[in-house]
Amino acid sequence: MTAHCTDAATAPVAQTVRIGRMTVSPPVVLAPMAGVTTAPYRTLCRRFGNEMAFDDASTPPGDATNAVGGLYVNQMITARALIEGHRKMLHTAEFSSDEAPRSIQLYGTNPRWIGEAVKMLVGEGRVDHIDMNLGCPVPKVTRHGGGSALPWRQALLRDIVRAMVSNAEGIPITLKFRIGIDDDHVTMLDTGRIAEDEGCSAIALHARTAEQAYSGTARWEAIGELKAHVGSIPVFGNGDVWETSDAIEMMSQTDCDGVVIGRGCLGRPWLFRELTQGLAGRPIDSAPTLHEVSAIMLEHLDLLIGWLGEDRGVRDFRKHTGWYLKGFAVGSSFRQQMNQMATRQDLIDGLATLPDEAFPLDAARMVRGHSHGPKRVVLPHRWLETRDDPTPPDEGAGAWTSGG
Repeated sequence: MTAHCTDAATAPVAQTVRIGRMTVSPPVVLAPMAGVTTAPYRTLCRRFGNEMAFDDASTPPGDATNAVGGLYVNQMITARALIEGHRKMLHTAEFSSDEAPRSIQLYGTNPRWIGEAVKMLVGEGRVDHIDMNLGCPVPKVTRHGGGSALPWRQALLRDIVRAMVSNAEGIPITLKFRIGIDDDHVTMLDTGRIAEDEGCSAIALHARTAEQAYSGTARWEAIGELKAHVGSIPVFGNGDVWETSDAIEMMSQTDCDGVVIGRGCLGRPWLFRELTQGLAGRPIDSAPTLHEVSAIMLEHLDLLIGWLGEDRGVRDFRKHTGWYLKGFAVGSSFRQQMNQMATRQDLIDGLATLPDEAFPLDAARMVRGHSHGPKRVVLPHRWLETRDDPTPPDEGAGAWTSGG
């Protein structure tokens, strides 16, 4: 297991990574998270990442080939549901008008559907980068052979990756995956080799097995092993990056090319400003006070209301309130009040009752989001008996309409 340093780190690291024809600077990626990385949240994270991304005001902002301040990935969308015009999936796949580059993650287990989805997204000019979900550990996905179950079937995975790249017309294709199903069924090196062979532009490793889910400590040494194994494309590391010092330590220990940020930014979109500063060797701004966090919360809600309307926007925002208030001494009754708010004014009135308070010293490292595991991975019948079967499994309606 890796011991993570919590001291401030200021040593600069590599500032630019090429992912195909796209430049990512700094080498930081917002992980796709279902129900979280909507257009409003991506906008907020990108604003913080861009605050300190460049000193020269003439430097161009992000475009299709220039991810300034990092790369911010949309939620996972299911290939089959997208092709069949599932309304919710079509809305999930949308981007804000000023978003660039436009990055999205696909899920699926059938090369035909995956290939058609890539062809549609690229042909209609909807995206500038496509990632493939090979890491989701939830039973409704793995029981159909998707997510973190899929890399076990090497021939099928190769067919899927080949279908993506062949339909991408030069748009970068990347893969995000885990160490394996469990410690007895490790797949990361084979997956990395397939990505390299078939023309992917980069890969990312969540340094846990599917069995671990989100429990325990990420095994950063696996990222280093993968980086040593894959020589021609960038390798990003994911898992337990809560602070800038973690990102610098991960990159130093493993020689990986960049970091993917998931749970660490929940309720902390300003983490992307800290990462931009720290990775460049600059002093890192102090974390916001409670009153400053309150202003960020209202900005986030307003973005959601602009995207979804007030009723849906407020309901969607409720889950974020606990993350924003993590560690602050606001009391359980106030947290419950925030979970039940119905209007924008409810948030304003509630936050107005709070005294100011410095950001708690230990709050950044408090676990946010998923923490379940370890537990047995649910797989299709006889899934582990062969690795060279290219036959796509039955995806199941419940998996492909849910968004994973």
